[in-house]
Amino acid sequence: MTAVAAPRARGDVALSRALLLTGVVLASLTEAIASTLLSLGRADIIGDIYATPDEFAWLDVGYTAFKLIGFALAPWLLTRIEARRTLLGATMVMGVACALGALVVDLDFLLFLRLVQGLAGAILLISGQALLFWSFSAARQPVVQALFAMGAVVAPATLAPVLQGWLIDTHDWTWILFGVFPIALAAAALLLLSETPPPPIVPRRDLDLAGLAGLAVALFAASFLLSQGSRWDWLEASRIIWAIGLVFLGSALFAVRQRRAVQPLFDLAVFGIEDFAFAFVVSFVAGAALFGSAFLIPAFALSALGFTATEAGALLLPSGALFAATLLLAAALMQARWISPIVTVPFGILTVMTAMWMLSGSTGESGAHDMMPAILLRGFGLGCLFLSITLIAFSKLPPASLAFGIGIFNIGRQLGGLIGVAGLQTLIDHQTVANQAVLGAAISSGSTATGERLSAITAMLVARGMDAAQATKAAGAMLGRSVAGQSAVIAFDTAFNAVALLFIVAAPVIVAVKKGLARSAARRGAAELHKDRIS
Repeated sequence: MTAVAAPRARGDVALSRALLLTGVVLASLTEAIASTLLSLGRADIIGDIYATPDEFAWLDVGYTAFKLIGFALAPWLLTRIEARRTLLGATMVMGVACALGALVVDLDFLLFLRLVQGLAGAILLISGQALLFWSFSAARQPVVQALFAMGAVVAPATLAPVLQGWLIDTHDWTWILFGVFPIALAAAALLLLSETPPPPIVPRRDLDLAGLAGLAVALFAASFLLSQGSRWDWLEASRIIWAIGLVFLGSALFAVRQRRAVQPLFDLAVFGIEDFAFAFVVSFVAGAALFGSAFLIPAFALSALGFTATEAGALLLPSGALFAATLLLAAALMQARWISPIVTVPFGILTVMTAMWMLSGSTGESGAHDMMPAILLRGFGLGCLFLSITLIAFSKLPPASLAFGIGIFNIGRQLGGLIGVAGLQTLIDHQTVANQAVLGAAISSGSTATGERLSAITAMLVARGMDAAQATKAAGAMLGRSVAGQSAVIAFDTAFNAVALLFIVAAPVIVAVKKGLARSAARRGAAELHKDRIS
């Protein structure tokens, strides 16, 4: 009877772990859908809620800011509430907030719901990933974390945009939010059916309200600064200067509290672990590449190539499929101990850099088939990069510090992404204006080539039945649109090159950081050895 019971018990444990893993992945998928809602549905939502673009921008700023604040708050919350209960509550809050968001047309209430979604999304991501590290053995973490990345990283970068584009083109943006609710219910049901091992003993901590307030002010101001800085031409607007001041003021208050509080908001001891500190730096750069390229490719397809929302979203789908396949392949190789996580990091950096360089050769006549080799290479590179960074960052953290490490790591990656997107948006805006000035000067009315082109367009329009005077005006307008389109294409090509150059600049810095951390660890080891000998 004992021999029969043992396999049955092992089977029950395996089933419970499978239910837990599936529930965590589905929970992370709800955040992926909510976080990418505004990328393709902007125009439709503005029309439905009667908001100006500046009013609408607060929906994005509020979500991002409260997501960052949630990353800071979640580790403390996990010292007070068991991780599965925290995850369950955050998932249900996310589902209800999304369902309500689909029913309202009031901007203020929708903004409140976006704040709730951002906070709940951050808490469910931190609690979910921490729960997976606490529930599965270290030997199983490569595959477990690869599956978690499907919902937390792959879905928002690839799958969510194509599904949202299809829903917007064929139905309505509210369907996107409605779709989150059944996913949240399914995740909650799986979490309730699963059982988790006893969580590690994590000392209860008091919440440093002053430190949290300072960090919240800094993060909210930083979110506004990085998302709206290009819109207001940075230091040319007083509101941007105020935002910069609030970033410094909030950061100063947070730093003082981190130093003086008995129980500060963050456990910064995680930076004393060499692997975590190295992965944090790499993730900051990788976040800029992931978010930056995920912003550039659909934006280029929509604004320069004239793709529909569905087509623009589908452009990243093959990249996502290869991203996921590479994650699973890397996980299998790491779990079998055939390769170390650190091996794939330089390879991932090199392939993403190459993909961005290839995309910099795109033209206004490019189609999906022309861009696909570079897009696939990008997916392969990101798959090599992100699982390795996760395993390097968290594998050596003690259980009591794990949630703090995950929270800090996610804040760094998110801020890196915001900085990357803000820099690229500013570059595109400035380059578009500069290119229009240069191209406009080149096709001035005194140019022979311009005259010939205008004459050819006018003749074509007249041949199609248009009046000669109207055809002349229309030819000038068509040439102007052509100049504007070509200016945008050149600007996007410059931005693709900028992402590639980012890695060229960052690679030596990353190597230097790695060597510096190794020397620092060696000095600490030597000092401890010397102290032991003396004692």
